[in-house]
Order: sequence, then C-alpha cells, then structure tokens
Amino acid sequence: MDILIMLVCAVITIGFLVFIHEGGHFLAARAFGIRVTEFMLGLPGPSVGFTRGETRFGVTAVPLGGYAKVCGMEAGPLQPHLQEVLAALYRRGTANMEDVARDCGISDDAAYEALEELVEWGSVIGPQKADQFNTYRAPRVAPTKRQLKKATAAGKALPSYELGEARPVENERALYESEYRQQYRSLPFWKRSVILLAGIATNLLFAMIVFILVFSVIGFQVQHPETGEVTTIHASVLQALQAGFMYIGMVVQAVAGLFNPATAAQTVSDSTSIVGIAVMSKDFFQAGLVQGLEFMAMISVSLGIMNLLPIPPLDGGRFVVEIFQKGTRRTVSQKAMNYMSMAGMALFLGFFVIMLNQDIQRFVFGNW
Repeated sequence: MDILIMLVCAVITIGFLVFIHEGGHFLAARAFGIRVTEFMLGLPGPSVGFTRGETRFGVTAVPLGGYAKVCGMEAGPLQPHLQEVLAALYRRGTANMEDVARDCGISDDAAYEALEELVEWGSVIGPQKADQFNTYRAPRVAPTKRQLKKATAAGKALPSYELGEARPVENERALYESEYRQQYRSLPFWKRSVILLAGIATNLLFAMIVFILVFSVIGFQVQHPETGEVTTIHASVLQALQAGFMYIGMVVQAVAGLFNPATAAQTVSDSTSIVGIAVMSKDFFQAGLVQGLEFMAMISVSLGIMNLLPIPPLDGGRFVVEIFQKGTRRTVSQKAMNYMSMAGMALFLGFFVIMLNQDIQRFVFGNW
C-alpha cells in the first residue's frame, strides 16, 4: 500500500510540474502564432487524449516527462521545393510521394524530404499505419466557433475541409507563406528565446507563488525556545520573495557543482532520482498540504534550473544553439544537433543510473 501511495504522490508531483513546464512552452508559442500539434504528458509513443483546434492533448503510454511539439523547430536549412510540394498535395488532398514528385517534376527523394518537413510543420499529415504506400494527406480545416462568428459578422465565409480532401490553391506563394509564418523558425531571435525559456520561467514562477502562499498567506509556525509556545508568523510578500530567490540561488549553486571536479561527486551523492522523489513526495504529502506544496515548489525549482543547463536537448542547450546561430549567422545542421543531443542524453543517463542506484540502496536499507 505504501508503494502505491508513493507512486500516486510521485505521479501527481512530477505530472503537474511537467504540465506547467510544457504549458509555458505551449502558451508562449501560441502567443506568437506558432502551431503546436501535440501537448503530451509522457515520452513520445502511443497515447490517449483529445484534439482541440490543431493540437492533440493527452497522455502517452510512458508517463515520464512530457513535451509540447512546437512546429518548425527542426535544425538545418529549409528543404527545397516546399512551396510547390505543399501546393501539389493540397490540390490532390491525398497523394503518394511518387504522385507529388511527378506533379512537381522532382525526384522521389526530393519529394519525400519536402513532405516530411511539411509533416513536422503540421502542414501535412504523414503516412498512417494502415497505408500500404507513403501516403500523405492535407489536414482537416474546421474553423472554430469564434472564427465563424467573426467571419459571419464581417459577411465572409470560411472554408472547411475534411482530412485528405482536395482544395483549390490559387496562390502557391501565399499558401506557403501562411504556413511558414506558423513555424518556430520564422520567428526572430528574441521570440524563439522566449519560447525556449518559457517552461523554465513557469517552473520558477510557480515556486515563487508557493513561497508567497506558504510564508505570507498561510504563515509558518515558530516555537518559543523557553516557553515552548507555538505561534504562527506571516512574513511580508517581499520577505517571501527573498526566501524564494535565496532557495533558487542555492539550487543554482548545487547544479553548478556538477561541473566542478572537486564537488561533482558530492553533488551527485546529494541528488536524487525519480525513486527518491517518489519516496520524499509521499512523506511530504502525508505531513500535510502545506508541506506538500513546499516540496512541489522545491522540485519545480530543480526542474527549471536543470533545464537551463547548456546541454542539448535541454531548453538551455537549445538556447545556446540559438545564441551561436545568432552570433555567427551560421545554421546548425540537424546532424550536429542529433550528435549533441545524443551526447547530452548519454551524460544524463549516466547521472540517472548513479542516482537511481544510490536511491535504491537508500530505500532498501532505510537511509533516507
């Protein structure tokens, strides 16, 4: 029973913090008019959920982590022939790769690369499991009630198309530019930076709100050293914010210790994996709602600061890549991004294995 409670507390803690982190990316992207095709709790894979607008919300089969699929974040230069391939597919509605290649007068490989990039853009729906060939489809277009209301008030009619339905393309360039403007890569540097750092900012903002709630609104208890009398003290909002910033500074200092050979071993020893978070979340939530909130705030700060590390595929790593591209005016290739991401994942996998091993030993021998 204890293990079940532990798992429930861990899922609530990690699930909520990942939700607000990815929610930060999602809201920032949508604020700039960028398409987000998926908002999932869990690693990419089979999922259950619902679709609202152009975004599918849900939970995957592996509920660890989460992601918001912001369109147009693929690295490297744009594929050629995107404009004519997009128009050719829309005119057909549903077409195989070979049909598009023939319509555009390009090779099958060129058509495939362009179609796959358009799939990443959310402008085209990729092949499905039931398809015998590489079949691509134009997406479903269904105006929202708000859009229909505005169009009706303006005396206009908005088109509606089903998935894979052919549609007229009068201006190929206008169609392409309309789709391109909804891509992350179309944004200037500062807007890209906001999207990348929005998840971290949301985690830290949540923590600061909890500090204010706990220390200023709810208050904390202090016991008099002589009389033993317990009194509740309410700190000012400024004092609560100061406490929050001090804690953030402590976490930054601890994370920085990973990169110092003299303190790296001790920092890893003092850290914990998902197993440790599960055990501690149970203890904190059983101690009360206030303690549970404090624990979530602490983990939220750790999640935010860890994502700030300049290591792909973390947000901080992608931000460093953006700074490099802005400063050198050179585009980092997808191949280079893949190599850096693999190296980063290997590094974190090593840390995870070490911390998981020490957490299991602590759990078995009761040395928390």
